[in-house]
Amino acid sequence: MKLGIPSSDAWLRTVLDGFDAFLLDHAACERKASANALSLVAHYPDRLELVSEMIRLAREELDHFGQVYEVMAARGLRLGPDRKDAYLGELRRKVRNGRDHYFLDRLLVGGVAEARGCERFERIAGAVADEELGRFYTVLSQSEARHADQFVRLAKVYFEPEEVTERLESLLIEEAQIVAALPLAAALH
Repeated sequence: MKLGIPSSDAWLRTVLDGFDAFLLDHAACERKASANALSLVAHYPDRLELVSEMIRLAREELDHFGQVYEVMAARGLRLGPDRKDAYLGELRRKVRNGRDHYFLDRLLVGGVAEARGCERFERIAGAVADEELGRFYTVLSQSEARHADQFVRLAKVYFEPEEVTERLESLLIEEAQIVAALPLAAALH
């Protein structure tokens, strides 16, 4: 998936300068990604392929949460309270009403968010001084890429490929506008 704009160098510097804060946010994002996958299972129990894949995704995201927590604990950090994610909030506002539109958009918003995570983890992997942390974020980047593809592939199971492609292109344009307007923060989004 080709994002409309890359994450800025200023964002990367902000993350590297506030890496402990970034880790707290990253952990929360992984936990929420697991919860989102389970929410799709709960909302669409009749979509058998979706259910199977989202259960696996929820487990993987929860495993990522545990891995990030281990990195945090090694640095003496504790989990903090959740904060609202402005990026995801704006992206979710793009989800249309109507049964089919809502389902398609939820899948594609999930894919777009995973693609952004992939791009950002890749940037972090190439910039952190700690080689082990760099490898960790490389692996996470690859995982996020698979997740992004997974959401789009699932959308094409339930909707016409042309409809999926058209809607995805529209969401990517809107996502680029959201990213461009976000204030800098040591956060994944």
